[in-house]
This record gives sequence, C-alpha cells and structure tokens, in this order.
Amino acid sequence: MPGAGVLLNDVPEALPNEGAPETPAIDTDPATAPAQSPSSLRREILIRLRQAGPSSPDQLAAQLGASRTGVLQQLRALESAALVTRQTVRHGVGRPRHLYDVTADAQDLFPSNYDGLAAGLLAAVRTLGGEELIDELFAARRRQMGDRIRTRMAERLPAGASLAERVRELAVIQDEQGYLSEAITDGNGTVRLVEYNCAIYHVAKGSVAACRSELDLFSDVLGVQVVRESHIATGDRCCMYRVTESDRADKPSGVVAAGSPRTDAAPRPRPLRAPRPRARQAHDGEPARR
Repeated sequence: MPGAGVLLNDVPEALPNEGAPETPAIDTDPATAPAQSPSSLRREILIRLRQAGPSSPDQLAAQLGASRTGVLQQLRALESAALVTRQTVRHGVGRPRHLYDVTADAQDLFPSNYDGLAAGLLAAVRTLGGEELIDELFAARRRQMGDRIRTRMAERLPAGASLAERVRELAVIQDEQGYLSEAITDGNGTVRLVEYNCAIYHVAKGSVAACRSELDLFSDVLGVQVVRESHIATGDRCCMYRVTESDRADKPSGVVAAGSPRTDAAPRPRPLRAPRPRARQAHDGEPARR
C-alpha cells in the first residue's frame, strides 16, 4: 500500500468496532465546532466515507464540522496514499463535482477480528480432535512456513551463508509478519533472534502448541539448536531465541549448517569381511587346531 505507512502512524487510535456505542452528534457549525488535528480529521473522513459512500468535500465538511479547506487537504493526502479515490461528476452546466470514496487498501485501517477467528477455529479443532489434532494442525503449518522460508533464504542468501546471515534473514522475514524482529550478536559471538511483538498473541495464550511450533520452525530452517530464553506469552517483554552452531541429532534432511558436513547423505556401506573359519572339533586324544 504505497505511502500508507505515514498515515497509519498518524491515526491515533483504532477505528471504532462494529456495535460500539454511537458517538455524540458532531457540531456542524464551523464557528463553534472544536478544532481537529490532521490525523483525527483523516480518521473521521475515512469513517464517514466508509459509512456514507462517495461524498464531496462540501458534504464531508458539513458532516464533520470542519472547514472545506482542511477537509480537502486531508483528502488529497489520503488520495496520494491510495486510501481514497476521486471521481469527477458533471451535472449540466457549471463546474463538475469531485466525489471521494475509500479504496480497498483502506480496509487495513478498519477494525478486524482475525485473533477471534483464529481462536474460535482452534477451539473448534480441539473439540473435534483434542490436543493431538491441534498439534497436527500446527505441524502442517510449520511445514508450509518452513518451505517458504527456505525458498526465501535460497533466493536471498549466498551458498554457504553464515549462521548470523541466516538468522538476520529470518529476522527480516519475521519482521515482515509483524513480530518487530531483529538479529543481534553479543561480544562472545552468540547470535540471538529477538521478537518484540507477538503477532499471534491471543492464539499463543490459548495454545502452547503455537509457540512450540515456532521454536521447532526456527530450528528446522536454521538447521541448528535454538533455545528460547524469554517468552511474551508468559509475561516477558520479548521472545528471545539463542541460536547455536552445535549439531542437532534430529537435523532435517536438506538443512545443513554452514561449514558442516551433510547429514542426509546415504550411509556408506560397511566393508565385508570374510568369515573366520570355525575351529574343528577335536577327536578323542587329538588336540584342536586353531
């Protein structure tokens, strides 16, 4: 969504949820209406367009109790960010009217309930198959995510990339998913992946399988041992993972730490040795031959 980031930061609060108490009527008299900050006015414009549909600057100004100039400035900013569109409507003689409406990109600014949906689906799965089915569900998701991450790393990283490079790329991938991630290396050379936000917090609070699956995912795609040192779901400020180069006994096929020998190669056949001759049984009075 081009240019939307700045505007998202300007929106001070989440848009009101469906079913929330109706807000008091807005004073439409510009002389007595309270002044609005630019971010607040943008937010109100988006809500009004969502509710009323295509509207002109004059209509929005009257409905929001703001000046036409102020509304028009914010509409232009929203249009440049691809959050609203403008169409020209002609009615006979005279200047055409400009009508504005929200775009599909603006949907991300409105309330969503993905956490509630995910939690409800997990509860339904638990009812159908218990914790075993929950574990199978997260295992399947881990395999899907692992394939995507390995493909991404193969495209972005050189062959034989170091552990630190792989962890940094994993941090970028997690950051894109909303985890506010970074990779850090301390003075001793220990590499850690840090997530300052849990993008699936309510799911993680409701099922330990979610966090266990994430830990296994990191270990799988990096091909090394990963240890969780802190955990947002249990009250810590961040999720921190210590990553070490030590070999894993269960390292998956095709995942090899940089500089390590492959562990998925077919085992070498053991050399065959001729059987040792058995000692001949001695007859009475005759010593056995060796």
